[in-house]
Amino acid sequence: MRKRARLIYNPTSGNEGLKRFVPDILDIMEQAGYESSTFQTTPKPFSAREEAKRATEAGFDLIVAAGGDGTINEVVNGIAPAKKRPKMAIIPAGTTNDYARALRISRDDPVEAAQVILKGQTLAMDIGQANHHYFMNIAAGGLLSELTYSVPSEVKSIFGYFAYVIKGAEMLPAVRTVPMKLEYDGGVYDGPASMFFLGLTNSVGGFEQIVPDAALGDGKFSLIIVKTANMANLLKLMALVFNGGRHVDDPNIIYTKTKKLRVKAGGDDPLKINLDGEYGGDAPMTFVNLKQHIAMYANLDEIPTKNLGTDAQKQKDYMAEVESISHQDIDGDGQIGSQDEKDD
Repeated sequence: MRKRARLIYNPTSGNEGLKRFVPDILDIMEQAGYESSTFQTTPKPFSAREEAKRATEAGFDLIVAAGGDGTINEVVNGIAPAKKRPKMAIIPAGTTNDYARALRISRDDPVEAAQVILKGQTLAMDIGQANHHYFMNIAAGGLLSELTYSVPSEVKSIFGYFAYVIKGAEMLPAVRTVPMKLEYDGGVYDGPASMFFLGLTNSVGGFEQIVPDAALGDGKFSLIIVKTANMANLLKLMALVFNGGRHVDDPNIIYTKTKKLRVKAGGDDPLKINLDGEYGGDAPMTFVNLKQHIAMYANLDEIPTKNLGTDAQKQKDYMAEVESISHQDIDGDGQIGSQDEKDD
């Protein structure tokens, strides 16, 4: 019996340019030996998730998710609860495309991204479970993580995750710590923090040094707890991120590996949880790493054994913007902002 594949794509992703590539993507899926069909998501809530669930229950062998991180997250949520799960492939067409970056899948050419299926290389990827929801890359909580909700969607479309970090830098004076209790493998943190962060890959917002030693499919989250809300300390941590990921050694940071995390709010105010960049509910919440839960098509021969280096130009742009906002020479190069700004 011939294998079956379902393409689930978001027609509004990539400035609505994705749908013109659908015939080419389907042709590649057919070349890979799959009897292929397609589903275009609708404005109905959780359209991609429900179709992924239906295709999984129908016994499809492969589900291809084409769209932004939100669409891919929905497809993961449709697949993850099942006992027998199809393989997944992703075709990025949104803003940040962190997951595609981690798997070394083209983020600029949907057809090239689909051609990864022809290579036949898959990697069993960990999936995070947060109560009854699932996430593929990040989970976070605290006032620092909540800044992402204030970034307008049109700004995200133009600048991607860069918009998040710039907005965060603009609003740093408003950040404060909140009481939280975090129970993880081998430890408990019960006190004030501006953010906790769980990572499944080393790619967060296009940067690879936030979680500098993440290993794909190792069954463990990378946990970061930021204990400070002091603006000077936070700006220092930002600089250390791009200086070899040395923020993990800072006394204002707890950095560890864990298979499970239990989170409770330490006060009366709700502790909002961010799952893959979107609001995912309030604490209390338990996070469990589902080791090697979904087989993902990936460019295995292009994924290095260690984490990737930082994007040098993005690092410079980011640091220049943060310095301009803070009016401080954070990276120690003797100037504030970019050379162009200094010359003006």
